[in-house]
Order: sequence, then structure tokens, then C-alpha cells
Amino acid sequence: MFPPAAAALAPADDLLQAILDVSLTGIIVFRPVYDPADPATITDLAYVHLNPAAQRMLQLPECPTKSFLTLYPSAVEAGIFAFYRDSFLADGPGRYDVNYQADGLDNYYRLASRRAGDRLVVSFSDTADQPRSSVEIALRESQDREKAARADAEEQRAALGRAFEQAPVPIAILRGPEFVVELANPSLGALWGRPVAPALGRPLFEALPDLAGQGLEELLTTALRTGEPVAFQERPTVLDRAQAGLPALGYYNFTYQPLHDALGQVTGLITVGIEVTEQVLARQQMEQLNQELEARVAARTQEADHARQRLDQAFRQAPFYLNLYRGPAHVFELVHPLTQALFGERVLLGRPRREALPELGEATHRPFDRAYATGEAQQQLEMRTTIDRDGDGALREVYFDIVHQPLFDAQGQVEGVLTLGVDATERVHARRQAEALHVEALAAAQRQVQEREALFHMLADTPAAVALLRKPEHRFEYVNAAYQQLFPDRQLTGRTVAEALPETKEAGFLKLLDQVYRTGETFFGVEMPMRLEPADGRPVQQVYYTFTYQAYRENDQIAGISIFAFDVTEQVQARQQREAERQQLHHLFMEAPTPIVILDGPDLVFQLVNPAYQRIFPGRTLLGRPVLEALPELSDSPVPDLLQQVYETGETYVAQELSLMLSRHDGEALEEIHFTFTYQARRNTQGAVDGLLVFAHEITDQVQARRVVEESGQQARDMAQELADANQQLIRTNVDLDNFIYTASHDLKAPIANIEGLLYLLQEELPAEVAQDAEVGPTLARMLEAVERFKRTIDHLTEVSKLQKEHAPATTLVTLATVVEDVGQDLLPQLQAAGARLLIDVSAVPPVQFAEKNLRSIVYNLLSNAVKYRHPDRTPHVDVRAHVRPGHTVLEVHDNGLGLDPAYLPRLFTMFQRFHDHVEGTGIGLYMVKRMVENAGGRIEVHSQPGAGTTFFVFLPHATSPAGHPFSALTPS
Repeated sequence: MFPPAAAALAPADDLLQAILDVSLTGIIVFRPVYDPADPATITDLAYVHLNPAAQRMLQLPECPTKSFLTLYPSAVEAGIFAFYRDSFLADGPGRYDVNYQADGLDNYYRLASRRAGDRLVVSFSDTADQPRSSVEIALRESQDREKAARADAEEQRAALGRAFEQAPVPIAILRGPEFVVELANPSLGALWGRPVAPALGRPLFEALPDLAGQGLEELLTTALRTGEPVAFQERPTVLDRAQAGLPALGYYNFTYQPLHDALGQVTGLITVGIEVTEQVLARQQMEQLNQELEARVAARTQEADHARQRLDQAFRQAPFYLNLYRGPAHVFELVHPLTQALFGERVLLGRPRREALPELGEATHRPFDRAYATGEAQQQLEMRTTIDRDGDGALREVYFDIVHQPLFDAQGQVEGVLTLGVDATERVHARRQAEALHVEALAAAQRQVQEREALFHMLADTPAAVALLRKPEHRFEYVNAAYQQLFPDRQLTGRTVAEALPETKEAGFLKLLDQVYRTGETFFGVEMPMRLEPADGRPVQQVYYTFTYQAYRENDQIAGISIFAFDVTEQVQARQQREAERQQLHHLFMEAPTPIVILDGPDLVFQLVNPAYQRIFPGRTLLGRPVLEALPELSDSPVPDLLQQVYETGETYVAQELSLMLSRHDGEALEEIHFTFTYQARRNTQGAVDGLLVFAHEITDQVQARRVVEESGQQARDMAQELADANQQLIRTNVDLDNFIYTASHDLKAPIANIEGLLYLLQEELPAEVAQDAEVGPTLARMLEAVERFKRTIDHLTEVSKLQKEHAPATTLVTLATVVEDVGQDLLPQLQAAGARLLIDVSAVPPVQFAEKNLRSIVYNLLSNAVKYRHPDRTPHVDVRAHVRPGHTVLEVHDNGLGLDPAYLPRLFTMFQRFHDHVEGTGIGLYMVKRMVENAGGRIEVHSQPGAGTTFFVFLPHATSPAGHPFSALTPS
């Protein structure tokens, strides 16, 4: 609780109160709130008093119980809080102009602030009380046009939604890391075998729990994290579609396309899918037929081994349809002899494919277009087409297996398409004609060899980590590049899993491999943890994998295990971090000193009550009960209508000093309690209101205190007049002090120069035996040193005077690394003379907005001090580092010098303070450093240990946008 206004302002007089009451300018008196862990850091401002003009302009009570940043959190981003804090710390007047249009405030404000003892006085004006300028009128007209444009955009959005609903392709839009189903069209519901409405607004894997554990989470997470589309073909997926009479296991082609917001950030995914179950099942039937045929061609296995040895020669002569096309029109650039033979005497070379082969139909050209447009390989199995070989109109039906591979130029742009086709006509005819099984068996054996080689080529380029293990000992027979990248320092091929990856035994993966090899049942591992021990001595790494162990067979016997794996360490660590942040947020909510509740549903049931709110009604049960059931005495108050109004309209309502008759304990008598509160609508993922957020403050004590204050207004007025007189006297004193320092330093230069000249003349005129006397010579030298120190002190006083007036020097973007390097060069003689080692590591930080000469002076003072106050018993080390933190670039200067006793640190930046007398100095350098940093809106901190060294931390502020306002209202969410 903040102190009542009367106590904060006492002693007061009536004249000051009268001035405050009649002033058309808003006046606020703040008290700084300090960080308990760092009493030197101001973290917020507490309200002490608002005059009537300030109360009217801000719609606040005389002494709000909420702090400044609680009411106006946007003041940090707008720079207002920094202005107030710096004004208080600088102990001088400051001004700040801002145009603020947010949170119910829409005007131009002019602010002035100044410290008064342990308080901060703020004066501000609001242009709402004055005629608007032509510029402001034009700005508001521009804002009206922007609203109209936004309405037009909403209409276009609605039209797009209608088109989305009517799309024949299953489409859904998923939002956020939970993949909440924002939109889903009816076609997707048909694919799911259930209505889409229950899934809207829910996470995908909550609405469709049967999808969980099938690896789709990882694919969605990858697309959301990387911002790159993810596609898969013929992926087996199990869906509960019994209500629609559809099979549970299906095969689907899906694409996940990232959605970006206006800032380019990925906020969700568009999913487009097609079910290809019938095609996959048909191909599986063909593969089963091939397996049956393999038994009949076992005698030809040895001959096939010899044929594999002649693979290179056989490849050049093999019946592959290998063709090269250039450009978006797919012009024949290379025609395979078999392709030319297929179309007789027809001219193909140099002609576009559509023009040269018009009878093929548009369906055969689309894979070329997709490969060229997307840069992704396209595959077609048993593509049916008809060709006119002799050009006489007689069409012949043929079937092909074709891979369309995009070709890229040196810049990574698609320049053409390479096709590899296999004539599958005989295979198709063989499947249709059971009597031709023998001929088909020979073709199947040949295809098996070709498909195995093609499979290895395809696996080599896939982003998934793929490996093949052989025999019961699980020996690596094949690993693609992605799998090898998971273990870059390991030799895998030819070694068993236990030899190459001993960590897998402790993690339990070897037992899983044994189980899959023994039972033949596929194992799906989701985010399985494993500890990697790098061979080069680096620290042990905790990693996570999502993978599949699947047995593969030869001659109906399990021959090994195929592995498809993805490194999901980043996703798991990110989710773990999000969960920790969520727990922290809940903890902060429950520990918040502000009374907060959440009312759920149209019945406004207390869903959450934090301890601060419960303390208002210590003897009453609130949680889980509707408002009017828990607090029935509210029925005759305006509260139920206000709550219903906010729930129906969604518009936030703020009440000031509402008086209610309530009982703090069940069954006790009613008492008058005063509240200031905010009712704000809570919205679900579809934007509909589903509850209310209530932020309440009991201000009974403040209201009663204000009534007492109103009775002593004359004291406040007299105090205001005294304060104004004191402020004017302080302003005149500061001006006189600046003038005195400047005049004194100027007037003293001439006499000190005369004294110096006389000393030098005396030194020259003295007889040699006198000048060399044991007392005269040293005394004369000390007098000259004293004159030199006096001159430096005068120069420093002049600089201090200039610095006192320099609150906002001209700034530019300054590269910190360049300034530090230049200062290091300037100090090179001193560094070499001291044998010091200077280490600089500031190149990674971006440029800072600062006065270059001031920044150079700061760095010079800190580095030269590190050398001057070095420890005599060790080599001086000076480390200069920098890093970026929110709002500041932090420059660190570390040394291993003499250090300081903690008792001296509070006076370290005071003018003329020196704690070591064995080196020259005036005690002004660090004072000037602190003023230059604070004048720029930053701060400086120091940590020191006697005999160990000292570290200075200079917080250089980042530039802030002026489009903020100190009075932006809190909008809880």
C-alpha cells in the first residue's frame, strides 16, 4: 500500500493546494520504487499525489494505488519511464514531448520533470484542451482512411474464407506451436472421416488423438521452426474413420507450407493433403506378386550377381528413357535413342514437349511443370499414356515409371528437368495376364536391381537420417549423408552399432534393435534421449531423436533393420524451455501483489483467484462459484450489469473509486468498501469472448485518507508556494554556480601562468650551486608540479562546467570496436611501459548511438585508470569486452590492479575523490565519466575487491522510438 496523500505531502499549506487545484496543467508527484536485490536501481514509480487537472486528464484518483508501470507498461517502450528515472537521478529539470495514441489516450503531451528531495515532480499538458493543429487534423484523417482500408481488407478476407470452404482439396490452417486448428474445409473432414467443427480452435493432436505418436508432430514442428515447406509422399497414417466406413490405415501425400505474418515471422502452417491409399495398396499388391515371382527366379541369382559386376557397361546400354529438357517450356535438349525409337521419325530435338508430343495429354506434362516450379523431384509409377509412333493417328497404350529431377544452374536456379524413365508396360501387362508370369519374373529381377540402386541414390539425398543394419549383430551396411552428420566423428559403415555407438547400449537402443529383429514388429521412437560422448574430448551432449526401426526381409526371412531418424534436440529443448517459462508465468501471476481473478463462461464462474484478491475476502469461498453466488450482495449493485456489458461487447471497462456494500466474511455485516478495478474480456483462439479478467484494488484507506486531506488544503497550498520558491532559488543557484566555475577557471589561468613563468625564470636565474642544493632543487620541482596540477584542475573544472550544461549532446552511430582500438593505440606507450596486456573483444556488438568524443573520453579514462592503478606484484591485465542486453549495450573493463575497499565505492564517482596517492590525478575523471553516461540515458556500475582488481560496467542505452506515451494504460491478457 502506498502512503496517503496527506502524509506524503505534509507539511503542507493552503496556498500550494490552491495552486494545484486551479492549475490547468497536470501535476504528478512520484516516489521511486527500488529493486530489492539492487537498491541503486529504480524499477518503478509510486504515485504520491495528482492535482485535479491531472486526475481529469488521466481519469485517475488523487493517489492511485497501482504503480506507474502497472498502469502504463508501454511507457518503457515509449521512453517515458527512462525520462522520469533519468530526471530523478540527474537531479535536474528535464523535458519530453510525445504524441501518444493508445489505450484510450489520443493526444500530444508535453512533459517536464524534476527531482525534489526523495520525490519526482512531473508537470504535463494535454492538447485535448486546445484546438487541434492542421497537422494533427491531417493525421487523424489519415487514421480514418486506414480504418476504412482495414475494413476493406476484412471483406477480402471473408471472400477468401468462402473460397477456402469450397476448395475440393483438403486444406487446414494450423496456428502456433500447439498447431491449433484455425480453419479446416469440408474436404478435410471427408478425409478425416468425421466433422471438422469439433476440431476448430483445438490443438490438432487433441482434436485427433489417433494421429499422435506417428511422427507427424516432428514434421509440423520442423516446418514451423525452419520456415521451410515440408512434404511427404505416401506416408502411412492411422485415423479412426470407422463412423464413415473408411479403413483406419491410409496413405497420404501432404504438404506443410509455413504462414508468415507482416514481420516475416512464422506463425502457423497451411496443410494440403491428398489420400493415395488405393494407389499404394495396388502397388503393394504388385510387390507381393514380385515376391512370389522371386522364388521362381532363384536359379538366376548367380547370373544377376555377374550382371551387377558389369553394371557400368550395362547401364549405358540399359533400356532407360533418359532425356533432358530446358526452360519452362521443356524443350528437348537431349533425346535418348530409346525415346527417339519410341516416336519413330518424329523430330523431337529442339522442340517443346507439348508441341512435339501433343497426343500425350496434359496430365503427363504437369510433373515437369511442378519439378521446374518447385525445384523438387517428382515421381510417377506406371504412368499410362498413348503414343502415335508412326504419325498415322494409331495410338498405342504404354506404361512408364518416371522420375523428374530438376537441374540447377550455378546460381541455384532451376534451368531444366532430367527424366529417367523405365518402360513398365510389360510389368503392367504381366500383372493383368497371369499366364505370362515367367516373362514377368525376369523383368521383375531386372527391376529389382535397378530399383535397389535408385533407392540408394534417393536415400543419399533425403533430409531424413537413414541407415541399414545387417544381421543380428546390427552391422552398418549403409548410412546416408544425413545419418552420418548425426555422428560426424564416427566411422559407421562396416561396424556394429555396439562398436560404433557404444552410448546406444546404455540408452536402451540395442535392446530395441534386438526386439525388432526378433519379432519383426516396427518400433516408433518419439523424442528418445541419448547422451553423446564426442571423441575429441568435448563435453557430453544430451540429444533427442525421433526414429523408426523397421525390419526388412529377404526370401521371407528378416535380414536386417532399416532406420529412419530425425534429430529433434532443438525442438525438445525449445519445448522444455517454453514449459519452464509457462510455470514461471503462473508463479508470477499467483505471487502478483495486484488482486486478479479470471471469470469463466457466461455464468462468470471464478476460475482463478490469486492470493491478493482472496485477502480482500479472507472468510469467503470464491473459487469454482459464479460471482453472484459467491458474492450475492452484488445483485443490487451496478457490478452485474457492468460484467454482462463487457462480456457481450468485449470492450474493457475501468471503474474509479466504486463504492460497494460487501461482507469480508460469510454471515458478517456489510461494510462500505471502495474499489478501483478493470474488467477486460478474455477471448478464445477464434476471437470470441469466453470469460473476463478482473484487476481490482481496494482503495478504502485511500478514499478515507483523501477526505482527511481535503480538510487541510491550505497547508498544501503554502507548501506548493515554498516548493516553487525553492525551485526558483535552486535554478538561480545552479546558474550562478556554472558562471562562477567558468569565470573562476578563466580568471585563474592568467595568474597561474604568471606563477609558472616566474618559477621557470627563478630556476634559470638561480646560481647553479643554489639550484642544485638538496632543499632548493626538490622544493622548486614540487612547486612546478603543484602549478601543473593546478592547471589540470582548472581545465577539468572547465570541462565539468561544460558537461553540466550538456544534457543532450549530438549523437551518431559509433562503432565501439573502432573507438576502443583507437584509445588502445593512444595508450600504447603507457601499456608498454607498464608491461600490460590489453585484450579487446567488442567486435560482435552493433554500433551504439552516442556522442563520439564523449564515448572516446569514457573509454580513455577507464583504460588509463586500469594502467595507473596496477598492482606492483603482477603483470597488469586489462580486458575490454562488450555484450548486448535488452535496452543497452554493456561495455566491461576488467583489470587485476589494486582494487578498492567496498566502503569507498559510494564516493568513487564524486568530484575530487582520490583513494590512491602514489599516482597523479585530480579526482575528476570518473565524475565526468558518470555524468557523460547518465546525460546520455545510461548508467555505470563498479565491482571491486581490494588486492584483486576492479570491473566497470558501462550501460550504453539503445535508441528508442518517440512514438510512445508515459500514460499508456495496462491491457492485461
